[in-house]
Amino acid sequence: MKYFNFIIVLIIFSVLGLSSCKKEETVTTKTSGDVGLDIEHVWGSAEEEFILNKEYTHPLTNDKMTFTIFRYYVSNLRLKSTDGTWFTQPDSYYIVDLGTDETFLSIPEVPGGEYTDIEVTFGVDSLHNVSGAQTGALAPSNSMFWSWNSGYIMLKAEGISPNSLTGNFIFHLGGFMGENKVQTTKTYNFGTTPLVIDGNREAEIHLVANPAKLWHSADNLATKSSMTIPGVIAKTMSSTFYNGIKFDHIHN
Repeated sequence: MKYFNFIIVLIIFSVLGLSSCKKEETVTTKTSGDVGLDIEHVWGSAEEEFILNKEYTHPLTNDKMTFTIFRYYVSNLRLKSTDGTWFTQPDSYYIVDLGTDETFLSIPEVPGGEYTDIEVTFGVDSLHNVSGAQTGALAPSNSMFWSWNSGYIMLKAEGISPNSLTGNFIFHLGGFMGENKVQTTKTYNFGTTPLVIDGNREAEIHLVANPAKLWHSADNLATKSSMTIPGVIAKTMSSTFYNGIKFDHIHN
């Protein structure tokens, strides 16, 4: 009997010991950090590096094109966590500008964790097109604003071309209302490897944009070398460009 009681006591202490060990286990929480969004620009099917002040030949129209300005809006950035919730960066409005090498965007103070998708709006949402004078990337002084009625120029592409009757090309694409609104929201999935946010560790998302796609469904420059108002052409050109922006890889 004494031996049996000893066994019972031993079992009880063993269970209490295991419970104590479980209570002492600590859960490691990842800390918040910054995420970089890097947009690489390439040209044509060969995807050669795209830069300003260099002559390119369009693969479909055969136009010779030297860009002097190429800039567009990126806004309303969101990241989807592995648990299905979304982190939304407040007041996230950027101008991607090849003239100033501003193609790397920083998303600050993202909560620590693992993320599977990024959502990006190309252009400026309707609310901020009619919100009056604004600052930062949305300031009218950036020369990306028409008027309170017409709103923002979502994408600006200018340059010179021997194929244009005027010797240059000017495309200011915008429009935020109705069926011809150009702003487009796209979601990019990172595949099998999530983006990890944990303090100062590297966390970058890389996209690839191809300006040649602006003319994949548009006339050549001899026919149309200028567009500076909202409408069907602005919608078509911007859509082919935005839809051609693709996810490439992440850095963890």
